[in-house]
Amino acid sequence: MIARALLSVTDKTGLVDFARALHQFGVELVSTGGTAKAIATAGIPVRDVSEVTGFPEMMDGRLKTIHPRIAGGMLARRDQPAHLAAMREHGIPPIDLVCVNLYEFEKVAAQTGVTVEQLIENIDIGGPTMIRAAAKNYESVGVVTSPADYDETIRLLREHGELPPAYRWELARKAFARTAAYDRAITARLAQIDAPPATLPATLDLQVPKAFDLRYGENPHQSAALYSTRATGIAGAEQLQGKELSYNNLVDLDAAWQLINEFTELPACAIIKHTNPCGCAEANTLVEAYALALEADPISAFGGVLAFNRPLDAATATEVAKLFTEAIAAPGYRDEALQILAAKKNLRVLRVATTDLAEPVVKSISGGYLVQTADRAQLADARVVTERQPTPEEWHALRFGWKVVKHLKSNAILYARPGQAVSAGAGQMSRVDSVKVGAMKSHLPLTGSVVASDAFFPFPDGLEEAAKHGITAAIQPGGSVKDPDVIAAANRLGLAMVFTGVRHFRH
Repeated sequence: MIARALLSVTDKTGLVDFARALHQFGVELVSTGGTAKAIATAGIPVRDVSEVTGFPEMMDGRLKTIHPRIAGGMLARRDQPAHLAAMREHGIPPIDLVCVNLYEFEKVAAQTGVTVEQLIENIDIGGPTMIRAAAKNYESVGVVTSPADYDETIRLLREHGELPPAYRWELARKAFARTAAYDRAITARLAQIDAPPATLPATLDLQVPKAFDLRYGENPHQSAALYSTRATGIAGAEQLQGKELSYNNLVDLDAAWQLINEFTELPACAIIKHTNPCGCAEANTLVEAYALALEADPISAFGGVLAFNRPLDAATATEVAKLFTEAIAAPGYRDEALQILAAKKNLRVLRVATTDLAEPVVKSISGGYLVQTADRAQLADARVVTERQPTPEEWHALRFGWKVVKHLKSNAILYARPGQAVSAGAGQMSRVDSVKVGAMKSHLPLTGSVVASDAFFPFPDGLEEAAKHGITAAIQPGGSVKDPDVIAAANRLGLAMVFTGVRHFRH
């Protein structure tokens, strides 16, 4: 039987209803600070924890529940006479149910510009202590750490008059998982302070809660789920309409979102098919950017996913609705745009909050994990290596192409115009084949375009093949032992060529 419950929560979702139900079962409620105030304001009798301890809350709330009369009430084993005798001798009231959730350290830590002082002040001390004490004594005490468990707790109390042992064990395991995750979050965030740029963690911690199950994995015979701690990026996106998301949807949406985040100055659109861009453009308006992106490869765009760097407006939504699309990611949607897209019932529409794309990239391999820093290299040290300098128009196209080719699978070649991807050759085993595939797939004239290559041309043949299709300039990392031969070929062909000194392999 539950005679007394201690409630101390940061997340007050469902708190009042939970407290009221416990009160109706005759449970004495003990609480702290804002939790006690919320319960009392709702007209529910509640006893302040200071009445139990005999000490006021002090030190700006740092000290309120760390006390033998609180910890002892949770830790005392009800089947041990010596424990019960100690409680009677020292006036320690038994606590049968503990409902605690923690200071929102993870939420504060995810904010930009947060100070060390703010991080430290949001590290909960009493909360984890109470949770662990109650969980350790699960045979006698129930511990609820999430509002998601309120309804089930009340249902079992209503049916059994107490919490069944199996349920107390389930709650205890959740409690230990919660405090472990909390400590990991603190450790990981504090490790970032004063760490050199691009430092990878000494220990890779992949303890991430499941957000939801997916329909299936890459193929229907594979099960899959999304795990996330973020409220930003694709993992934390809000789905506004459409069918359930699949594994492949999320992979493609993330590829599209990463690409679209390369563009900030002008409205832009990215179209992704099987993680590769089949269209990308920027323009003065979003609808123009979408039209230019679609123009590059309307066949591949069928059944792809779209990403935009501006809220979707009605004009763009009207055009998008003409194409079969699996999903759309954008930072927002005008009301008129949502009304237009609502006619396509199966279309998945996601609102995505800005994310930090600099977080480490993790890939599993047999027996382990590979971790690398995100590819955030900028076009800072580019240099012209040919006799002819690029024209202003060519520079525009080269810079644009360099942003997009980074998001193609290697070996990657992109034909581009100013503000528009024209055609792409991706994932070929030889670079010259990528050049040929990009030319073969082009729906637009290549004459006057430029070529971006994610890695160096190992021989002149790739550049010579691109020149056959009318390109006027190229951008590539350089660094091949054959660079002099490639530069000589560019000069012979009248091309302008830029070396970036940075490679963009994507496997």
